[in-house]
Amino acid sequence: MADRVFGYGGRVLRVDLTARRFEIEPLDPRWMKDVVGGRAANTKRLVEDLDPASDPLGPGNVLIFGVGPLTGTILPASAYFTVTARSPLTGILGDSAAGGHFGPEMKLAGFDQIVVTGCADSLLYLLITDDGVRFVPCPELAGRDVVQTTAAIREAHGDWDIQVAAIGVAGENRVRFAALVSSGNRVNGRAGMGAVMGAKRLKAIAVRGSRPVRIHDPLGLADQVRAVHRAILDHPEYEKRRRLGTTMLMQDLNRIGILPTRHFQEGLCAYVDEVSGERLASAYKVKNKSCYNCHVHCSRYYVCEGIEAEGPEFETLCGFTSRIGNRSLPFALEMNRTLNQYGMDSLAVCEIVGWLMECQEKGLVDPADVDGLRVSWGDCDSVRRLVELVAHRRGIGDALAEGATRFSKRFSEAAQKLVMQVKGLDIICGDPRGIKGYGLTYAVASRGADHLRAEPYFELTGRWEVARRRFGTEKAADRLAEEGKAALVTYSEKIALLTDSLTMCKNVGLCMDVVDLERAAGLLTAATGVKYTADALDRHFAEAVQRDFRLNRAFGVTRRDDTLPERFLREPLAEGPTRGSVVDLPRMLDDYYRLHEE
Repeated sequence: MADRVFGYGGRVLRVDLTARRFEIEPLDPRWMKDVVGGRAANTKRLVEDLDPASDPLGPGNVLIFGVGPLTGTILPASAYFTVTARSPLTGILGDSAAGGHFGPEMKLAGFDQIVVTGCADSLLYLLITDDGVRFVPCPELAGRDVVQTTAAIREAHGDWDIQVAAIGVAGENRVRFAALVSSGNRVNGRAGMGAVMGAKRLKAIAVRGSRPVRIHDPLGLADQVRAVHRAILDHPEYEKRRRLGTTMLMQDLNRIGILPTRHFQEGLCAYVDEVSGERLASAYKVKNKSCYNCHVHCSRYYVCEGIEAEGPEFETLCGFTSRIGNRSLPFALEMNRTLNQYGMDSLAVCEIVGWLMECQEKGLVDPADVDGLRVSWGDCDSVRRLVELVAHRRGIGDALAEGATRFSKRFSEAAQKLVMQVKGLDIICGDPRGIKGYGLTYAVASRGADHLRAEPYFELTGRWEVARRRFGTEKAADRLAEEGKAALVTYSEKIALLTDSLTMCKNVGLCMDVVDLERAAGLLTAATGVKYTADALDRHFAEAVQRDFRLNRAFGVTRRDDTLPERFLREPLAEGPTRGSVVDLPRMLDDYYRLHEE
């Protein structure tokens, strides 16, 4: 059966760490057809294989790596892979995607999914090739950071083309928001997938493949890809994205008054020019970098005060500058490298930091409550110390490593309300009081306070006529309006899941709006030989979105959990272009659930 599968690797690899045993199954095309691959296929597998009562940090949790039928092909920006499990941070559906080169290499090894169960009796890594798996004990890698681990594995096998997804010390210590990192700076950061690996005593997965990706209609796929390629190059934001990557959002969000500053107390950062993407590009960037087969080249390699690394993305740059009241760009660049090498989600860390800063400022948390640690806005030395404590679970860092939501339960209700989270996942660096579609997205996202479940970037584009045709009202393109946002989010959910399933970068496929249902149908038909239509994909992914919600219902999530922190519902911003705005969430939720019931 695998020989007749076009586009896909054609195989599923199952690994039992407890027994140190693996088996290879042929991919069932009928099982895959309605989910396509990637994130949607991972969730479907999790629904089938996971006991919802399993401890996220226990051997019963199922860890799934997944790619899609266009991963590793000539489609630009098709390098992504998704890692899925029950989240140890939130207790609900957890997953995280990253680009780079790991996903394409996994595809070249002939695997569409790697399903890991059980728990090893000592630290090891998996070496996966076309033929299967080697279980490699690695006690010498304990405590090593991601860069050191990757280099050691490549050196041990004499092959620097091996692609490695590894955890650092945070994952080994089961920090609940630990990440895994591949390709140097491609981070599966959210929801604690690195902690799941650490709990399974799995230091890394290394892949090396040599199998070709077989395409049903290579010339047809080339025609489809040419259209995508042209749409990317012709996009009005292409040059800006190539030069700045996601860090362009520092100035963009500040311009409209929603750049998180001093833990979302303000939306304007007076010193944004000192910490902007433009400043990073002019002062410290030495070259652009890209994921596999992407011509946007949006990533940046920098050298700054003896530190060199790749990145940061917008969330880390904002999270360690304006969000915590810090105006030192070199410190943010230091934190970018530190967090990636330790393997920690920068959003979870900066929320702990910002929350503590605000709580201490307001007298809600005394330094004595956190081992004497005093943290104030822009205090780089204290933040550096806090990060070390958390990564190693030392002193108060052991409790903080449980995440801001859990840690806040030690304190008053007033302190708990200041945690910027939904369903236990910390909010990204975008104030929903000025981007209402994002506010709805944060509230309903199955992973928690998340923008990547829908990414309604359209509301920032001012495309009024397209909004009227696509969503029934021009207000869908008005960032301050609630009208039309349920339709926008419902549509964007499907496109976001579609790009995650192809698997394609959402910055290109969704935010640049170069892939819609029609174009995706053409790409998939040419790649797989299965006749897809836009209507069929619309139905498939509407159902796949609902699968996320049904799984979360098994974890105890209800509509009551679809909310936002009180700050965004009741406290209007005081200054700037978004002055006076709050989120009318009940109205959008009613519209959203009405659409999902139709």
